Amino acid sequence: MFKIFVVDDTDTNIDILLATLGDTYEVSVALDGPTALEDIPDARPDLILLDVMMPVMDGYEVCRRLKQDPATREIPVIFVTARQESGDETHGLSLGAVDYIAKPFSPAVVQARVRTHLQLAHARRELARTNEILEQKVRQRTEELHEKNLALEETRLEIIRRLGRAAEYKDNETGLHVIRMSHYSRLLALAVGLEAREVELIFQAAPMHDIGKIGIPDLILLKPGHLSDEEWQVMRRHPEIGAGIIGEHASPLLEKARLVALTHHEKWDGTGYPRGLVGENIPVEARIVAIADVFDALTTRRPYKEAWPVEKAVALLRENAGFHFDPGLVPVFLNILPRILEVREQWKERDVAPNVLEMH
Repeated sequence: MFKIFVVDDTDTNIDILLATLGDTYEVSVALDGPTALEDIPDARPDLILLDVMMPVMDGYEVCRRLKQDPATREIPVIFVTARQESGDETHGLSLGAVDYIAKPFSPAVVQARVRTHLQLAHARRELARTNEILEQKVRQRTEELHEKNLALEETRLEIIRRLGRAAEYKDNETGLHVIRMSHYSRLLALAVGLEAREVELIFQAAPMHDIGKIGIPDLILLKPGHLSDEEWQVMRRHPEIGAGIIGEHASPLLEKARLVALTHHEKWDGTGYPRGLVGENIPVEARIVAIADVFDALTTRRPYKEAWPVEKAVALLRENAGFHFDPGLVPVFLNILPRILEVREQWKERDVAPNVLEMH
């Protein structure tokens, strides 16, 4: 059973959270910051719900100290607060909190946010354990080159699968989006003449382009309206977060996934992010994925928009060739559009989406 630690100086709030979470999780409480800092290391919770406005020591200071302590820095912290100014949210996120829940809160919202962040924390722990297993296998099998390579490949693919699951927890896409855009990327990579192994790596890496979104708080990622400047700055961090999650590896697959995650929002004219790369300084795999990703996003219905007609999406690609997109890749993509549309029809949105990994 997952453990939740609640820190709030108001008995009524404590009672509501206990009633909301107590049947599902093991819940511990503290009524002030100093007590929480003393009890949390021994309680070893999986998640902390932390009030901001408390006497003696406010929630910001409690969070800062938790993130300084190696024993508690990895525990996700969600602020529960009546303060909803964007500056307060930005300050809390900069201290290491993963989300905000506004008071007065809905039990359903609390349950959903807690469940999501517990799933994410569990996925990260599983990924860390997978990496430890990988390192152990590499040390043990240096004498068995063929067997070692097979084990490495399977383990790396497993990491990709786990990351894919983690990303699905955060975003409201069905999973079919990453299937379609991965197939589009493979078709475009083939059409431009890349080697078969390179094409396959792009196909396998493409689903990880937005893995960094697991590091973006739900408050921002799922916001229905326009983002503030501060929120947009947080959102623009997801390519670097994704690259950091994947890390630097000798594995061609993981390196490809890292490059795609880091550079898929760069633009041909240098106005993209996070590094403002220009033209062919952008890795070709990222230029391919950018076209595939945008085309599918435009031609697919989302909660905030209707699907664009294919003709309108094609017009946008043409207009942005040389600005957003590689001007040499856009004509190639349009030449293979009949095959692209076949894939789109094969993987069209349904009531129940297939597993994101079933892409062959």
